[in-house]
Amino acid sequence: MENEWVVIAGFSDDVRSQIAVERLLSNGIDAVAVDKRDRIYKIGEIEIFVHRDNVIIAKEIIKDL
Repeated sequence: MENEWVVIAGFSDDVRSQIAVERLLSNGIDAVAVDKRDRIYKIGEIEIFVHRDNVIIAKEIIKDL
């Protein structure tokens, strides 16, 4: 169960999503960004995933983005 990945945020632009991932990684939290936007129209979001155990602290770290 501890290896389950959970979405904690979604961003419409690459820069904010990369900042979020880098912030989480620099705080010792494994994080990945998955681009779920449409390739042509860029509709959708880049979702940020972390392990279920880290959801609360991860949301706190990126709350101001």
